Amino acid sequence: MKTLQNQTLLYDEDCPLCQVYTTGFIKAKMLDENGRKSYCQLSENEQSFVDIKRASNEIALIDNQNKTVLYGIDSLLKVIGFSFPLIEKIGNLKPVKFFLKKLYSFVSYNRKVIIPGAVNKDVKLQCVPDFNYKYRFLFIGFASIITSIVLYHYAALIPVLPQAGSTREILIALGQLLFQSLFMLKSDKKTILNYAGNVMTVSLMGSLLLLPMLALQTVVNVPENITLVWFAITAFIMFIEHFRRVKILQLPTYLCFTWVAYRFIILLLILNY
Repeated sequence: MKTLQNQTLLYDEDCPLCQVYTTGFIKAKMLDENGRKSYCQLSENEQSFVDIKRASNEIALIDNQNKTVLYGIDSLLKVIGFSFPLIEKIGNLKPVKFFLKKLYSFVSYNRKVIIPGAVNKDVKLQCVPDFNYKYRFLFIGFASIITSIVLYHYAALIPVLPQAGSTREILIALGQLLFQSLFMLKSDKKTILNYAGNVMTVSLMGSLLLLPMLALQTVVNVPENITLVWFAITAFIMFIEHFRRVKILQLPTYLCFTWVAYRFIILLLILNY
């Protein structure tokens, strides 16, 4: 593996996802031991040629010798491409690069709701991405669709649960967000959408936990009781994760219980329909 020397990736130390893949570059020896640096530790000299605003949205790769900077997908292609030139060549093809840039923005602007972390308020520089309404709504829509498709197929494994079409599942998921918003009327739009993004991440996580059981069902006939227990365990894990995120966001804990109450209300309405 070829090592890219004298290059430093700036990463968001409050983002677990950023820490994982920058550490991975170091361990894979794609970057040298000094190949990453926390965004909040930027020196005054570095701040003179690094676009601070852009670096909070797109990971920056600093060339320590030439004092130049690459951002976003360009920086990642530079790191990966030094060890795997073919990947860099393919990644720079116009249609491929267009897709990669959109995908990168989708993840970057939503990284604080995909994997939230406690913010270190003691540092002056905070690596917080701009709030982007387009990518937040895209994420909410994406998570709603994936979750609804998985729940639609999983419900078929448990006859005691009400059967629903995928369209109805999407409406139920979006209804959850509207219901929760009723208890946040005093909050601003960004706070509500940040919470909505976290709620949909929890739902997406739950759907991913259900996938192994769906996959197993295609191989063997899993008893209904086991699929029901797995569903209950998944729901409990989701509740714990929702509670954890509410604490990180410093929102009232009653949102956890209204989150559960909504599902019971919907279940009762469907059973009595």
